[in-house]
Amino acid sequence: MRLTRFTDVALRVLMRLAVTAKREGQPTTREVAATMQVPYTHAAKVVARLQHLGLVDARRGRGGGLSLTAAGRSASIGGLVRQLEGPGEVVDCEGDSPCPLRSACRLRVALRQAEAAFYASLDPLTVGDLVASPTGPLLIGISATRTAPG
Repeated sequence: MRLTRFTDVALRVLMRLAVTAKREGQPTTREVAATMQVPYTHAAKVVARLQHLGLVDARRGRGGGLSLTAAGRSASIGGLVRQLEGPGEVVDCEGDSPCPLRSACRLRVALRQAEAAFYASLDPLTVGDLVASPTGPLLIGISATRTAPG
């Protein structure tokens, strides 16, 4: 199973926001994009989707920025990846050129089971779990060096 770039960026944005201390202020989308080394336009699309899902609060203007909601901190990673990736199978057996084995294929069943196991392994994890040590301290260090003036 391979995640889309969009899902990868979304998870990294959530992790970055999970380590933001209240005293630091709220980072902007541009700052988060720089920290996570992703294009601003891509980060902006991700933030808009995360805001729509109720995982991120975004405020404009002076004193604005991004913050992780309580729902964002406790969201199941498996559930989040399912939402971001959308429905679909690992392989497309019915597409433009349907597979001749589709009526009796054991591979398709095995891949469905593997996908279910993949999500099941992510279901108990939350964003908070992902930023436990050593990841959280590393993110804090990266954030400090990338957003520092000068």
